[in-house]
Amino acid sequence: MKQCVRLLMPLLLAGCGLGGDDKPIVVSVIGPAPKLADRARHPLEAPAALLTDATAQGLVAFDASGQTEPALAERWTVSNNGLSIIFRLSDVDWADGRPVEAADVARRLKLAIAQRSRNPYLPITGAITDIVAVTPQVVDVRLSSPRPNLLQLFAQPEFAVMQDDEGSGPYLASVAKDGAIVLRPRVMQDPEADPGAPLQTDADTIRLRGERVAAAVVRFAMGRSDGVLGGRFVDLPIAHAASELPPGALRFDPATGLFGLTFAEAPSDSFIGTPTVRRALAMAIDREALVAAFDAPGWQPETRLIGGDVADLPMASEPDWADQPLDTRRTDAAASIAIWRSAHGEPPALRVALPDGPGSRLVFARLAQDWRALGVAVTRVAADAPADLRLVDQVAPGEIASWYLRRFACAMKVPCTSESDRALIAARNAPTLAERTVMLREADRLITQNVPYIALARPLRWSLVGRRMTGWRESPRAFHPARHLRADRDRR
Repeated sequence: MKQCVRLLMPLLLAGCGLGGDDKPIVVSVIGPAPKLADRARHPLEAPAALLTDATAQGLVAFDASGQTEPALAERWTVSNNGLSIIFRLSDVDWADGRPVEAADVARRLKLAIAQRSRNPYLPITGAITDIVAVTPQVVDVRLSSPRPNLLQLFAQPEFAVMQDDEGSGPYLASVAKDGAIVLRPRVMQDPEADPGAPLQTDADTIRLRGERVAAAVVRFAMGRSDGVLGGRFVDLPIAHAASELPPGALRFDPATGLFGLTFAEAPSDSFIGTPTVRRALAMAIDREALVAAFDAPGWQPETRLIGGDVADLPMASEPDWADQPLDTRRTDAAASIAIWRSAHGEPPALRVALPDGPGSRLVFARLAQDWRALGVAVTRVAADAPADLRLVDQVAPGEIASWYLRRFACAMKVPCTSESDRALIAARNAPTLAERTVMLREADRLITQNVPYIALARPLRWSLVGRRMTGWRESPRAFHPARHLRADRDRR
């Protein structure tokens, strides 16, 4: 792997150095070249999400630490009953100089939550009954029941407000000759400033490119970029292979979300069709060994569907085996598999769908070893191929329990029960937060018992951070806005 990384170095050595602190910040994001896209039609990959957030604000945005901050809305108020959030817009213009008005915002947000939308967060917007422009400066988001964490959802780039593929800043984007996206702040001259002072300098500019992980790591290692964003478990071994990285450059986010294996929907008489077998497969995995294989400080194994407490569901359910020693778990798991084998014969080889990359090879090796001890064979297949188990690796948009639980509703074609679906529906329609928490807890308990998912750990997200990227902060959302990459250049 190191040899593959080093082969790219001569291609980058001919480039110019970054220069001093008065030069643009240069950032690589792992993934395809970013383009602005209509979020109602196209899910956003990491480079496009960063570009969208930089050029098209939503009502609110994430700050460097993953907390919400004002964006299009300068302030907001939640009604006493929690069924209405009133946003007052700041004075912001479109690129053509026309002011952004509440009607523009309401129209675009309605498209984002329309049933035909491909917005990945659509399943957790069901409580939004209407989005209304009350005045040119006021937007009213109306709810069927309280949602205290809705602001975290609206901060996602998928809820950015655009008009004809143009946003309201805080940056304007153009394409450089080398293909990089150049982000320049949309700034107005301060009336009290020196009339001859420049509106912006090169230090305010960001050069952004989406590229393969090996090229991004080498560019950074050779001092040709200030940082790399968007790293995941699948490509972390490539970063580790670059021995030329400056000390302390490799950073990890305390991301929350899902990192594990979902089972496919299957007949009840099939091998993975019963909770007993699914439970046995989950019990047998040595999560400590799996996590250790990645050498990612702070990355912890996980056994719960909802890792960590969320505001609307404190103390999420633990599997009944979570506190048992690994040897005990494996003995119980082997017994469960033996019972199935005596009734049905040899189990088929399990197809596990994983994305390409060296990190997936590490995961597959651990799964194959742990399940081989049960007499269960494993075959790796492509991420989009038919499979018995499929890796899910998603960062949660916020502290929203329904985001986790609705991933395991019957409509998602995973093992499910009508009882857990009814609990999810009751939680969505609950008139108070207390009643909603009761039903979410019941849904969590039922889903955990049914074992549609094997939790392995929390999502692994990494960045490479150079000395000029002074604004980078650890974030549970694993999202690092362009406007906060330099602490001395933070812009709304």
